[in-house]
Amino acid sequence: MRAVPLGAAFGLTSLALLGALLPAGATQAAEPAPDRGRCPRLATDLPWYGENREHLQEVIDEHGSCGNPHLRHGNRPVAAFDWDNTVSKNDITDLAIAWALKHDKILRPARWSDTSPWLTAKAERTLTEACGTEVPVGRPLPTSTDTDCTDEIFSIRSEATLMNGEKAFAGKWNSRRTLPQYAWVPQLFAGHTEAEVTAYARASRDEALAAPVGATQQVGTHTLHAYARYNPQMKDLIRVLKKAGFAVWIDSAGSAPVTKAWSGGVGLDDAHTLAIRNLLDRHGRITYTQEGCGGEPASKGAVMPYIEGKRCWLNERVFGVKGPDAWKKQAPHRRLVIGAGDADTDVTMVGDATGARLVLNRNKNEIMCRAYDNADGRWLINPMFLEPLPEKDGAYPCSTTGFTNPDGTLGPVRRTDGSIIPDQRDTVHG
Repeated sequence: MRAVPLGAAFGLTSLALLGALLPAGATQAAEPAPDRGRCPRLATDLPWYGENREHLQEVIDEHGSCGNPHLRHGNRPVAAFDWDNTVSKNDITDLAIAWALKHDKILRPARWSDTSPWLTAKAERTLTEACGTEVPVGRPLPTSTDTDCTDEIFSIRSEATLMNGEKAFAGKWNSRRTLPQYAWVPQLFAGHTEAEVTAYARASRDEALAAPVGATQQVGTHTLHAYARYNPQMKDLIRVLKKAGFAVWIDSAGSAPVTKAWSGGVGLDDAHTLAIRNLLDRHGRITYTQEGCGGEPASKGAVMPYIEGKRCWLNERVFGVKGPDAWKKQAPHRRLVIGAGDADTDVTMVGDATGARLVLNRNKNEIMCRAYDNADGRWLINPMFLEPLPEKDGAYPCSTTGFTNPDGTLGPVRRTDGSIIPDQRDTVHG
């Protein structure tokens, strides 16, 4: 994949126009060209696919302090990253839930329907039967020994189904702003403080980092990855971006207290970590109500940093765009320069980037359709750094079912001009 060097497409035209506008005989004081050799550099001993490192370095040099010696703090270029399977290998939210289930940290709700407006009546009955009513409301469920309870909870989280295969959620939601099983995850920690949940996530992080690559664990009767790693290339990229004057953010569809337990490992603080955050009660304990965005009120998960929601959270919290406009694509000067993700969850955020759009290939339809189509030359595809997937079997269905509509139906993936992206072959893989 090739990225268009920033400024290359318009540089000569702009210089010619400037020359035409200057009075005859006028001269322009040229600033000395930056010494690229002194710019913050990406590590050369960490392998990237093709020329991805060189293209990223070019964008960093162009937009960072090296290419802009008068860069002021208020005008810092922005980079934003998904977390799960982008900055880290494997899903840290699943690891935190698994740890909580194994250590009896899920508190019994008064009614399971309190945890989600889309939980079906059958799902509520099943959870009530599986987890019992003997434990008082607000006390820990014995999930470390109660396999039936653990299985139903984890099945709903991972598959949005009950153990018998029936759907756990029903009703209407905007499928480009939320996903019920994702929104349900932070609800499982209701009744705890954020500090407690972060402590659980840190414990799961320590175990996962110590586990060998490829290790698995049992959660009830489910088999789940037991290990995780910070991707060294992404950690290095974040380091260089910060050194070059970028404001670097995490924009995740995970739980905020969980994501914050990990983000410090790549040098990012809590203030630069965006994720699902639940409101707290007067005692500082997590409630079932989650923050809203873009003029949408707090709710039990109607909006979250998911597909279009990742744009909203970034526009609102980073660029100061208020109200419904936060859901809209902004002018280039109010957008991120570098974005990175691995899934359709990230496609809008990554697609908004004006300089480089890095995608780790996990065979997800919409984001891979847009990346392979590469309409403006700014998409960069990299196999996953650890345990990359092999070539996808068959083409991505871009022309038919690659796009998820707000009502959940599937349709073709379209470019900004409305034309349909043709099906794409998977050519960048492990």
